[in-house]
Amino acid sequence: MSKRRNMFTHCKYMATLISHQRISRRPVTEVLGMSQSDSRGLVLGVLAGAAGLTLAVVWYQSRRASAGGRMVAQELYLNSNDRHVGAGMSVALAGQREVLDRLGALIQCVSELKDEVRALKTALPLLQDHVRDELQGGSRRGAESRRATPTRRRRIAEAARHEGQSSEEAESEGGYMTAMTDSEEDSEKEREAEEKEEEGEEENQEEPDELTVLLERADALHAIETERGGGLAPLLERRSQFQQNYAFMWRLARAYADAHDKAQNREEKKDMAESGKKAGEEAITLNPNCAESHQWFAILCGQLSEYDTIQNKIKNGYLFKDHLDLAIELKPEDPLSYYLLGRWCYAVAQCTWIERKIAATLFGEPPNATVQDALQNFLKAEEICPQYSKSNLVFLAKCYKDLGQKEQAREVCNTASSIGNTTTEDDEAQKELDSLLPYL
Repeated sequence: MSKRRNMFTHCKYMATLISHQRISRRPVTEVLGMSQSDSRGLVLGVLAGAAGLTLAVVWYQSRRASAGGRMVAQELYLNSNDRHVGAGMSVALAGQREVLDRLGALIQCVSELKDEVRALKTALPLLQDHVRDELQGGSRRGAESRRATPTRRRRIAEAARHEGQSSEEAESEGGYMTAMTDSEEDSEKEREAEEKEEEGEEENQEEPDELTVLLERADALHAIETERGGGLAPLLERRSQFQQNYAFMWRLARAYADAHDKAQNREEKKDMAESGKKAGEEAITLNPNCAESHQWFAILCGQLSEYDTIQNKIKNGYLFKDHLDLAIELKPEDPLSYYLLGRWCYAVAQCTWIERKIAATLFGEPPNATVQDALQNFLKAEEICPQYSKSNLVFLAKCYKDLGQKEQAREVCNTASSIGNTTTEDDEAQKELDSLLPYL
């Protein structure tokens, strides 16, 4: 600071001299009494001092500006710290309030739990009496048992006095015996109540309805070949009662098919096939999504074709194929449908040229099937149920023979020969097998 004052003082002095020079219009050197060289040095010194003064002013202003910036940054930093501290305090206060709320809820739950435990302790001593009253049939029997208890205690107390026991000992022993007696009575009554409940459940079990019994009997008769002829009459007796039930109607159609096989003359067979076909149509009308209805309707169409004209025979052949396809679509795991479809394909494949022309003339397009189609259906039936029937194996061997695969045909024939004959169909299959073996 002292250097600055000296510099300002020197500059002021020089300015005064210059002003005096202007006033007196005399050279500065003369005024100061200096030589020419001295005056030149003086001027250079003045210029150097002015430059130093300018640098000092600039340095001072820059320091002041930097000091002001630091103060602003410190103020901003302090303000931001204040905001962060305030936010942290608010979060901490919110967390404390949440903890306090949870603690309050926990204390309330503990208080409620204590009340429930207290109520449970109060109710437990009365639970035994309540159960006993329920088992004994009400408060009347409970009251009678309670009135009987003092009598037993009194008898025990009197007996104890004769034996020299104290009244407290007799009271204790009497209470124990009373508890044992009540417990035995309760156990007995519980057993009686359980037996009554079991008897009630047996009485409440619904007996099978009449239709279920009838259908089960029809299924049982169909399963036994020697009894199949007797399955039609029971169903015909109840037809007026259950003819609106599709399950009854398709079983009636099946019974007609079984009766057809058992009939002795041609006219009776034809009548059974026609009646069964009508029953099958009714079953399909009642429920078009029943596979058994379509299956047995197709079977009856095949039976009826044996007694019809060529035109009706071909028509029934188309119906046979269409309804078998529906039966397979609705129930694809039934081997009987694949066996029947294989029979149809094999029969169509064996049709003569004249028969195909007649079918084309009557219906526009003849039925079309090959031996290979028949083979695939017989194999499918065998896949679903190995050794499904002897007849299925015989027709499978026929297909192999017609396709020139004699080795496979012989293997299938050997398998068919190992199956015993239990039905009429098996006997017929055995005859065909015997006629087929010489060609293999």
